[in-house]
Amino acid sequence: MSISVHSSAITTNLTTTVSYLSKTSTRSFPRRRIGSVNCSMEMTTETDRLVKLKNGNDSIEICRVINGMWQTSGGWGKIDQNAAVEAMIRYADADLSTFDLADIYGPAEDIYGIFINKVRRERPPEYLEKVKGLTKWVPRPGKMTRSYVRESIDVSRKRMDVASLDMLQFHWWDYANDGYLDALKHLTDLKDEGKIKTVALTNFDTERLEKILENGIPVVSNQVMFELHLPFFFSSCKFLCSCGYSLQVQHSIVDMRPQQRMAQLCELTGVKLITYGTVMGGLLSEKFLNANLAIPFAGPSLNTPSLQKYKRMVDAWGGWNLFQGLLRTMKSIATKHGVSIPTVAVRYVLDQPGVGGSMIGVRLGLAEHIQDADAIFSLVLDDEDVNSIQEVTKKGKNLLQVIGDCGDEYRG
Repeated sequence: MSISVHSSAITTNLTTTVSYLSKTSTRSFPRRRIGSVNCSMEMTTETDRLVKLKNGNDSIEICRVINGMWQTSGGWGKIDQNAAVEAMIRYADADLSTFDLADIYGPAEDIYGIFINKVRRERPPEYLEKVKGLTKWVPRPGKMTRSYVRESIDVSRKRMDVASLDMLQFHWWDYANDGYLDALKHLTDLKDEGKIKTVALTNFDTERLEKILENGIPVVSNQVMFELHLPFFFSSCKFLCSCGYSLQVQHSIVDMRPQQRMAQLCELTGVKLITYGTVMGGLLSEKFLNANLAIPFAGPSLNTPSLQKYKRMVDAWGGWNLFQGLLRTMKSIATKHGVSIPTVAVRYVLDQPGVGGSMIGVRLGLAEHIQDADAIFSLVLDDEDVNSIQEVTKKGKNLLQVIGDCGDEYRG
């Protein structure tokens, strides 16, 4: 039975003033009258496995646990194409059927294309309807002609072997070049032609977002990716896409910044968070429990970009000793429920206000965590579990004060 879950302010006029506390002062951004938000979220199964995100006439149904394919881009081990496709089939067979990818994630779109074609041949039509591929287009800034945009999107459609992209998330590197407005207008035209089902943004700030809306360009979400120490991802999660229904943010038990400001804005607009970094690249796992990283080669190595990135976040939060205390607490909870530490980590974040789904990176053909992911849907954390986690996390530093709001680490 479909259960409809609506924000307390489903329909919100964009003249609302959105206030937030910056690093040093309180600021507010008056919104111009642009339109209204009519967002909602429906849990479509009793186990909350699927969620339908709606905005006006647009909607998309996704799995609440999303398979992230950044790992295909290199740095996590060599990907065998055939093994990766077979792994994707196993994930989809387990009803983990939503995949996040990009044109710049190495062979991700090509692998998805082989996968979806195999699904068409070997699975029934209703199975195909469940599968979603959310991709990104990240062009070099320059003149955005209609033909160039069309050709670029056609490349993704060809690589992914689909007539229409489920979601196209657009990123722009250089705000000094306002060609992004032309690109988005052309993308909107392609949506009207049926080549794209939903147009979204990734890494746009408030000023540019408002400019986009003022130009009458409809977007369904603004994906915020803020990788530590990668200055070219310079956007901030202070700016919720007020006309959208989902926003992708980094969010874990250690990094609770989205709950300090963003969740309130999500409640106001009805927009839902899609989180990533939830298991911190694997740091939140039994593998790193009781690991001594101070002695070379004594423990597991930080041998992927994700592990190195999130170890820096642990250092900023409170250090390795405090993190070990968190892992021990989570292991106790995991043992109590017969699950793993990563399962507890994702469930905790899914239970936070405003969260619609969480992304878990998949090393296709190299490692598999289907059982852990599936257990997330049946796990129920009780008050004792939540309180014991918070007893540890409150000892850590407030990353909002240490790093700043989401994306502030890219500002000098």
